[in-house]
Amino acid sequence: MNSRVEQPGTASAGDMIKYALALLLVAAGVFAFYWFEGDWPGPARVAAVAAGVVAGVALFMTSGKGHQTREFLSESRFELRKVVWPTRQEAMRMTWVVIVVVIIIALMLAGFDTVIQWLVKLFLAQ
Repeated sequence: MNSRVEQPGTASAGDMIKYALALLLVAAGVFAFYWFEGDWPGPARVAAVAAGVVAGVALFMTSGKGHQTREFLSESRFELRKVVWPTRQEAMRMTWVVIVVVIIIALMLAGFDTVIQWLVKLFLAQ
């Protein structure tokens, strides 16, 4: 368990500028995708969007929230190492249980639907 207490704070002016620029980079990539619709081939337009997203994320990661995001992802990886993952046999067994339960519930709902449909037709016919 993490004993560190997070202090709520406001973002600095530099961070706010980084957030705005990151959003502008992503928006520029999307803008390029639509602006050059007839001029550039499809893969180049998709690459423009990808470049905008990558540049925006890279800029965001240099901000305070980006540092917190990196720290969170690092701690998440550390916690994932502690997880006891099921074996293939256990996973397959549980998958079949889920499939059977979903089929049973689907059949029950179909039965309820049929009964309600029959009752509505009976009610409206009289």
